[in-house]
Amino acid sequence: MAQHRREGSLEAPQRHPIPWQDPQWYDQDALNAELERVFNICHGCRRCFNLCEAFPTLFDLVDGSDTMEIDGVAKADYMKVVDQCYLCDMCFMTKCPYVPPHEWNVDFPKLMLRAKAVNFRNGKVSRQRRRLSNTDRMGKLTSLPGVVKLVNTLNANSTARGVMEKTLGIHRDAALPPIDPQRAPVVWDGAAAEPGKGTTGKLAIFATCYCRYNEPGIVDDLAAVLKHNQVPFRQVADERCCGMPHTETGDLESVARAREHNIPRLVKLVDEGWDLTALVPSCVLMFKQDLPLMYPDDRDVKKVAEAYYDPFEYLLLRHAAGKLKTDFVKELGTVSYQVACHQRVQNIGLKTRAALNLVPGTQVVPVERCSGHDGTYGVRVETYPCARKISRPVIKRMQQAQADHYSSDCPLAGRHLAAGMDSPDAKAEHPISLFRYAYGL
Repeated sequence: MAQHRREGSLEAPQRHPIPWQDPQWYDQDALNAELERVFNICHGCRRCFNLCEAFPTLFDLVDGSDTMEIDGVAKADYMKVVDQCYLCDMCFMTKCPYVPPHEWNVDFPKLMLRAKAVNFRNGKVSRQRRRLSNTDRMGKLTSLPGVVKLVNTLNANSTARGVMEKTLGIHRDAALPPIDPQRAPVVWDGAAAEPGKGTTGKLAIFATCYCRYNEPGIVDDLAAVLKHNQVPFRQVADERCCGMPHTETGDLESVARAREHNIPRLVKLVDEGWDLTALVPSCVLMFKQDLPLMYPDDRDVKKVAEAYYDPFEYLLLRHAAGKLKTDFVKELGTVSYQVACHQRVQNIGLKTRAALNLVPGTQVVPVERCSGHDGTYGVRVETYPCARKISRPVIKRMQQAQADHYSSDCPLAGRHLAAGMDSPDAKAEHPISLFRYAYGL
């Protein structure tokens, strides 16, 4: 009897482990066969046409081929689709009716990751791309004493940006964050930990590359909020990049090295009773989802994943336990808030909105759509125009709110969106900075 093929699925999406250590996973013919299979399903569905440039690229290739089917598309052109995917996961989480456990087993982002990994292993990723994805190395280099001021000056100089465009592949109009290296890790043990609602009551902060080299003030804002609520905190010592930027190029060996460095340090903190958080959603997602998929049998990776929280997820758990102060002294008015993709993928709900709505005189207007920044996609010469195109409907909706504040949990997304707004004075503020402001700290 023929197996019944369901048109779609109403079951919760499931993720399969990533067999990145299996040599067969890197076989080009096997990859091409799977790309053809999934692309054919996507071509017949087309629900994702408006998410990013990967799908319009695919559909244009099909429609422009001799057969107007996937068999008319040259396999050499498959990478044109892969190059437009920045692994936001929104197609998997919000659109695709054929994700596992559906029998067609479509996980488009993880297939794109596989294609990127094969491409990287075959030596087809430029030195320029590899350099941009190495955030630790770039951060350390640009934050050297005597270099910081020069770099910030050059970033604001049109002539210098033209040179950077040719040498580094960074688009001259892309909004780059300032270099502002963190001066000292934050630590406060001035109160006894009070457990409640799934939290231990003391929090270790994984600062992320961005906060260590570009905006350390965001960590200071979280520290101020935690101290006000009598939550002991400390910054993770000797942390390195979580590894997420390397997935963009398919450099999974670098992801593995980041895991080898970070996980033992984080496990030690968990064993000592610390909860974990990070102020960039991509870094939280790396530890909560991606590393567990790469290392499904690693107990330490699982232990770290279970101890990781989005910052506002954590604060709302404290609130549910009656341990979050609501003695706010300043209203926020209207907050136009872009919900970062890698926060949505965590399936925790709109925790940031719920927390900000605790502040009297505050209305949060969420925009659940991708900013188009997504790692280096929003700054590279070849993808910057697409990133701006993707951001336009988000910017339009944010500006329609006539807000007092623009915000996103992803500081890079916020900066990217603010740069595209009509007002040259538009500025994105991290939600935790708004929370600190509301407390009047």
